[in-house]
Amino acid sequence: MDQIDYKILSTLNENARIPISELSRMIAMSQPAVTERLRKLEEQGVITGYRAELSPHKLGKHTTAFVLFKTNNCKDFLAFSETAPEIVDLYRISGEYNYLMKVLTETNESLARFLDSCNIYGYSTPLIVLSTSFEGKSLVASNV
Repeated sequence: MDQIDYKILSTLNENARIPISELSRMIAMSQPAVTERLRKLEEQGVITGYRAELSPHKLGKHTTAFVLFKTNNCKDFLAFSETAPEIVDLYRISGEYNYLMKVLTETNESLARFLDSCNIYGYSTPLIVLSTSFEGKSLVASNV
């Protein structure tokens, strides 16, 4: 990848809906050249998808928590996690706990109910988010 690819990625990270014509003007390349670079970045797996960012608050999800979870039955816990709509991210981690979950719920009370439903798989330590300085920080520098 070269500087042009990084500029394309940075621009797409800011606005994945940007028209190819505008993107090509921004980086001073023809539309076919930009389209070919995008195709290659997709084929290489650098670009894995295009999606809309949704507002949890507008969808009624006012409580965000990171939950450390320890289980002796990873298979059953994973099956549960895949079907639990409250879990938006799940990471296998090292240390005392097996997993780190990012959980979105309507209220603290609904978070408590969710945590209760997890108890049959192990035990948890919830960390409720009080505020967020930033999320989804770009993987590529925007000043490329």
